[in-house]
Amino acid sequence: MATKIIAHRGASSKYPENTMFAYKQALKDGADAIELDIHLSRDKIPVVIHDETVDRTTDGYGFVKDYSVSELKKLSAGHWKGWKFRKAEIPTLEEVLEWIQPTPLHLVIELKNNLFPYKGMEEIMLELIDKYRMMERTIFSSFNHDSLLKIKRLNHNAETAPLYSKPIPDPVRYARSISASGLHPYYRITTEQLVRTLHKNGLKIRPYTVNSPHFMAILFRWGVDAVITDEPAQAAKLRKIKMK
Repeated sequence: MATKIIAHRGASSKYPENTMFAYKQALKDGADAIELDIHLSRDKIPVVIHDETVDRTTDGYGFVKDYSVSELKKLSAGHWKGWKFRKAEIPTLEEVLEWIQPTPLHLVIELKNNLFPYKGMEEIMLELIDKYRMMERTIFSSFNHDSLLKIKRLNHNAETAPLYSKPIPDPVRYARSISASGLHPYYRITTEQLVRTLHKNGLKIRPYTVNSPHFMAILFRWGVDAVITDEPAQAAKLRKIKMK
């Protein structure tokens, strides 16, 4: 099986991350999936933005949790990447699901509930995934591994994969302890032995965030299940070369 390409926050190297501009470009670039981040707004709506605050990626300031969806929609989520993107909005998760459902794309959702453990986030998100019949095409990921355990308790069919940045002594045992079907390690701690060990035990591996052509080529050669990248077009080009 060819290594899949997951567009990290969309085609985020050239387009404003976590916006419809970036997602639509990722589809054009040949991505197999998009990755996005969710927080809850003040009115308990899952919204797609990476940081706990709106400061870095919009023209506003303050915590996402303190804004209603209607207030978030008034912010520009794209001007920082260029004037032509000034009308980009912070999407809701439901808006992304409505767009992605008829496409062939799969989805990786990162729950950003480390700093603020948003009450009810998992239930609200899973209800939307079910509404759009996207469960079989979605992977749930987070640095908050307790949240992934909760997702599995709520829906045993949900596919989960923890994010982590430092080596885990016994990754197979750890993945099984939290009922995960795969792991999402930082690419610099990914080794060929780790790939082999996980595959031998029926687990998947999708390193993040791989933007270097050199490391992409190595990971393709090792046969990782997917690479998570800001550069889906570059990854698709390298994969095409590898498959010739």
